[in-house]
Amino acid sequence: MKKRKLAPLAFLLILTVSLACESSTPTAVPAPADRVSAIPADAVKITPETDVYPVKSETDEYADPIPLPFPINTIGAEDSAFMMPDGQTLYVWFTPSPSIPAEKQVIDGVTGIYVFHKSNDIWSAAERVILQDAGKLSLDGCEFVLGDKMWFCAAREGYTGMHWFTAEFQDGKWQNWQNADFKPEYEVGELHITSDGKELYFHSPRSGGQGDYDIWVSQNVNGEWQEPVNLAIVNSTYSDGWPFVTQDGSELWFTRSIGAPELWRSKKVNGEWTAPQKMFGPFAGEASLDNEGNVYFTHHFFKDSVMLEADIYIAIKYRAVP
Repeated sequence: MKKRKLAPLAFLLILTVSLACESSTPTAVPAPADRVSAIPADAVKITPETDVYPVKSETDEYADPIPLPFPINTIGAEDSAFMMPDGQTLYVWFTPSPSIPAEKQVIDGVTGIYVFHKSNDIWSAAERVILQDAGKLSLDGCEFVLGDKMWFCAAREGYTGMHWFTAEFQDGKWQNWQNADFKPEYEVGELHITSDGKELYFHSPRSGGQGDYDIWVSQNVNGEWQEPVNLAIVNSTYSDGWPFVTQDGSELWFTRSIGAPELWRSKKVNGEWTAPQKMFGPFAGEASLDNEGNVYFTHHFFKDSVMLEADIYIAIKYRAVP
């Protein structure tokens, strides 16, 4: 996996400190009481009214996006939203500030994956998703959930660089994490597996692509992921990545970076993906959809080429009138 290009909030990093050997492992600092208390005191909350580059809908299918409320969004940086199909459970990656380097994120006690549950249109308090043994360091992110199984990437003790892992949801918590690396020559970046488990979509800078990142697809045959194929119809000379396929397999959403990241969508017609259409921009990335077609994504706030924070936004899909 390669360093993420969209913003310094990028999770796909190689830590400047190696977690591969005990002698070089940093010491964790005492964990703050909660993630909000770890946000720098001088942080300023950006709103749609003060946003220099407000994100807009590019189609008549969706309303203009708006930020999700607290406790999901804070003055810190929320990223990498993953919504479960029923729209009631949301996973988010959080760090107190986008300016915090990875070697400090891994020891700050709050950077990582959180989950929120919705009941009666009210979101629960943030709950940290623990994916490492007590007393051991790990920087986890790029979460993807299919049923009771989570795929996530992590830089952790005992490993050099980033690796893919899986965890299982049992007895009300995620556990049984284990290495789940793909063949190294596939160079699998952030991924999405279709609801039937038969196709793996991912971005990669591997050779044979059209741009920086391209989207690739691999078929699962008898439990083995086959040689990836470049999804040429959706790729461009720009960076194309962070794929999401809807539950019914009819839509592929992805992030294209043309100066600023934008959300694009391809539809499947007669079994084939079609040329994509721009849906939201600017500074819109990493789409996740519920079964109603509502889109959840990361909106980065920039000013003078500096990222100040990031929030999770929602774009409501207009309903057809009977």
